[in-house]
Amino acid sequence: MPISERLSPRNRAAALERLAAEELDVLVIGGGVVGSGAALDAVTRGLKVGLVEARDYAAGTSSRSSKLFHGGLRYLEQFDFHLVFEALRERRLVLDTLCPHLARPVPFIYPLEKRIDRAYVGLGIGVYDVMGAGRGVPGHLRHLGRRKTAESFPSGKRSAIRGAIRFYEGQVDDARHTMMLARTAAAYGALCVNSTRVTEFLREGDRIAGVRVRDLENGGEFAIRAQQVVNAAGVWTDEIQEMVGGRGQFQVRASKGVHLVVPRNRINSATGVITRTEKSLLFIIPWGSHWIVGTTDTEWHLDLAHPAASRDDIDYLLAHANSLLQDPLTREDVVGVYAGLRPLLSGESEATSKLSREHAVASPVRGLTVIAGGKYTTYRVMAKDAVDSAVHGLERTVPPSITERIPLLGAEGYVAAHNARRLTAERTGLPLSTVEHLLGRYGTLTGELLDLMAEQPALREPLAGAPEYLRAEAYYAVSHEGALHLDDVLTRRTRISIEVPDRGVAAAAEVAEIVAPLLDWDAAHVEREVTHYRLRVEAERESQQQLDDRTADAARLGAPDVRVGTTSMA
Repeated sequence: MPISERLSPRNRAAALERLAAEELDVLVIGGGVVGSGAALDAVTRGLKVGLVEARDYAAGTSSRSSKLFHGGLRYLEQFDFHLVFEALRERRLVLDTLCPHLARPVPFIYPLEKRIDRAYVGLGIGVYDVMGAGRGVPGHLRHLGRRKTAESFPSGKRSAIRGAIRFYEGQVDDARHTMMLARTAAAYGALCVNSTRVTEFLREGDRIAGVRVRDLENGGEFAIRAQQVVNAAGVWTDEIQEMVGGRGQFQVRASKGVHLVVPRNRINSATGVITRTEKSLLFIIPWGSHWIVGTTDTEWHLDLAHPAASRDDIDYLLAHANSLLQDPLTREDVVGVYAGLRPLLSGESEATSKLSREHAVASPVRGLTVIAGGKYTTYRVMAKDAVDSAVHGLERTVPPSITERIPLLGAEGYVAAHNARRLTAERTGLPLSTVEHLLGRYGTLTGELLDLMAEQPALREPLAGAPEYLRAEAYYAVSHEGALHLDDVLTRRTRISIEVPDRGVAAAAEVAEIVAPLLDWDAAHVEREVTHYRLRVEAERESQQQLDDRTADAARLGAPDVRVGTTSMA
């Protein structure tokens, strides 16, 4: 089987068989960005590696971020220069080397609303700019006066904005990036499986010797033996720790971040916008034919699998965005909403925005390493530190991490492929915009989709319910990218669930028919998947009408999970 198909349904079954039969060097729990990064780190050191994820790759926090690789202006205010410098270094690696097909530099402005802002904000962004000099972005900061700011941000409220500072950040589709980390790990030989939930730990004396898991697709259970286990479960870290027999050496608190998606034509701006609120930062981020507006930063103590955005969250974001906009946004402008949980290391401060984004690694029991905290941008460093800790228990020499030199699948040759995009459009007969869209999602793997379209011409057509995506992309999401359910395709392999006004309801049946042969779905199974997806959308819409977290959570949990036996645990 080609290495790029190692997340296919057939290969998942083969990986499960091997996980049950072979002892691993390292087993990673959690298919988020840190867990997938740890699997890639370990397998490229020459180790026998497995990765188990209870739901889908990036199903939790790693698909619900602000979709930025950034140093974190907020952390300069906290004098956390180490974290900022580390994050800016990782931003450069991602943009220049690791996945230029998935990440790109994006210009932003920081609007200045008070006379003192230019000196105060300018100093902070100036330090940020110097720390990030030459790190993946095409230019340094620029100070803009009132007129230039209005030209760059015509939708800006003229009475409130005196000028701006323009600078760059990196942007990424977080769900695709995380999935591609897992795909790349699998290409190097890691046994990666989703829909596989850990139910208990195996012990040999005073050490952890593996885990017992349940396959949520068929309900079967089996043991996976491993010399070292890495718990990279993010906000589920404490729950996984309880299986070992108590709390670990640190605790994780969940902070909810909500984002809104609005059509691109509702805000006229040549750049993204970043500004300060009383609680956190407000981002207005360009996202294809849309804008993403976020984020909130509030404690969350309810369901971890499906954090709900309340009406209060949505109104908070609209109010802060509208303080900068001449033509205010309304709830009717919002086509998509998503909520994610940041796994913050618990500290003494009551405010989640003050908790540390630094990560921590511990080994509470022999054979078990726990990694927690951190931020999306520094995933690679977190993964390296977790594997460094785990390999100490292997009692043999293991090579150091090399992931700073390991491009993800689709990155090799991307710049040349992008340069040749017009020739590709001419050769295939596809519109140039379609070729650019594919290159920005698949890089040099675009050739695999073009081959599929040549073999099955019907896959060349756009999805009727989501015309920004091709039918081939839905097919490929299953055949190559590990999707097992409609939700995986519509929410993470594509962004249909937040980019079309009906949130993917119209596209659901069409996509189900496309992927049914690959997943052996009969007509009843197709209907069940479509119904599950429709109920999920209805529950999310209902939750977003509720006034507070508790009632929003109750409404969101009204929809059953499509995976058999899934609970709130990762």
